[in-house]
Amino acid sequence: MNRRKKEPIWILVIRIALALLFIFSGLTKAVDPIGWGIKMDEYFTSFGMSFMHPFSFYIGFIPTIAEFLLGFMLLFRIKVKWTAIGYLIFMTFFFFLTLWLAIAEHLELNYGYNLGVVRDCGCFGQAIEMSNLETFLKNVVIIIPTIIIFRKRNSIPEIKVSQFGQLIWASIGTALVFGFQMYCLFNLPVVDFSNWKKGDNVVDVFIDIPAKKEMVFLYKNKIDTSKIVTLTENQMMTITDSLPTFYDDFDYVDREDKVTSPAVSAKKTGFNMLDKTGSDFASSFINKDKNQVYILFMHNLAEASEKGVNNESLKKIIQDCKIKNIDFVAVTNDSPDQIMAFTKKHNITFTIYHNPIDPIKGPFMVRDAVRSNPGLILIKNGIVVNKWSWRNYPKEVK
Repeated sequence: MNRRKKEPIWILVIRIALALLFIFSGLTKAVDPIGWGIKMDEYFTSFGMSFMHPFSFYIGFIPTIAEFLLGFMLLFRIKVKWTAIGYLIFMTFFFFLTLWLAIAEHLELNYGYNLGVVRDCGCFGQAIEMSNLETFLKNVVIIIPTIIIFRKRNSIPEIKVSQFGQLIWASIGTALVFGFQMYCLFNLPVVDFSNWKKGDNVVDVFIDIPAKKEMVFLYKNKIDTSKIVTLTENQMMTITDSLPTFYDDFDYVDREDKVTSPAVSAKKTGFNMLDKTGSDFASSFINKDKNQVYILFMHNLAEASEKGVNNESLKKIIQDCKIKNIDFVAVTNDSPDQIMAFTKKHNITFTIYHNPIDPIKGPFMVRDAVRSNPGLILIKNGIVVNKWSWRNYPKEVK
């Protein structure tokens, strides 16, 4: 009687850890397919392959599904020998890719080269940001258990199902990650790693807080001229209650503004809402004293969904906002001329503000705020209350 060889414990531990890592890495990209498509486009641009721009989003599905599927198959011991080979090919490719990126980034930062290197690899989507050197070192660590699994692949027993059954299992894994990607694509990422997720205080992140000042008055003692008294407006009103002869003993010198709270710079710069004259209204709509404001984000007007712009639910929201005196505005990266043409084409009745950016370097504040074009965000007192893809606008204004 042939007895099935038992998998060594140390191999089991390595296999499960490696499988879970790949599943996690695949899911962090699958949860944000648009973001990963953008990252793929950055890579193509970096390597002088801008002609691939129209296909970046679709190509982005391939490594995401491959990574998740490899992890899924290794975890459940499906086609182990082929899975181990797939792991080795996958990790070898990214080992040398990230080695080059780490070297190129070092040359850019220290020797003035301009190689157009993508600074964040995106290997864990937006969940974990890593420099190219950190990514390479991570791959140095990961390739060790990958080689072990490859060399010991014959020591790992496959799942006790037929060959056809294993194909069914692999198909289930593919369907799971693909379906998850499509859900996040047609709605919004189920886990939001942006700075505009529900509950976020966007004032502290994107808006410069000016210094708070208080008017004070300086008085000098008539006898001892070195003695200077500083009074606020409130103190001026009650000073004679405690010092009845104050105005007989002191002469007015000057008035000045005293800083009671220093200015605070935004953690991330580059988010503006400029009108056609160049005036910035970002702090008018996003501040801690603002009750409610709906902001429609359309990073690229030419690519904005016609259904999303002309949606009946959106029209009702705009109408309700007018009735309830709630601000409804929009922001885009396009130029004022493009905004004007778009406004005329769609008979837009709300104001669209301009957020100027470098089309290559960004910062892509509007694009990254919501993974939908257009996408709607409700802000109250500087806090994100909710956000929606154009496919699931709210039915009413509450």
